[in-house]
Amino acid sequence: MIKFYQYPNCTTCKKAAKFLEENGASFEPIDITQLTPTAKELKDIIDGTDITVNQLFNTRGAKYRELGLKDKMNDLSDNEKFDLLASDGMLIKRPLAVLGNKVTLGFKEDEYRQTWL
Repeated sequence: MIKFYQYPNCTTCKKAAKFLEENGASFEPIDITQLTPTAKELKDIIDGTDITVNQLFNTRGAKYRELGLKDKMNDLSDNEKFDLLASDGMLIKRPLAVLGNKVTLGFKEDEYRQTWL
């Protein structure tokens, strides 16, 4: 079953969930603000994929801007980035869908069709 990390008020997350439902994909919705993945879980999620830790950040989010991360990213180690992501689910790009070594960030219908159906 797909682990579907989402923010319930996010319209993109709602679109992605609706797409999965309409196409019969089985998924477990997880509120990313209530059950934020740990730093180790985030490392494990992208291990073996071509996704980098930087791609996990929701660069358009208010929290990212609030913390001034755009200017700080180059000075942080990967471990510091993972710890930062694990500290606040709103920093993570969403929806984050995970099943084994398959991972999608955000929602693009073509990518979802190719990955999850």
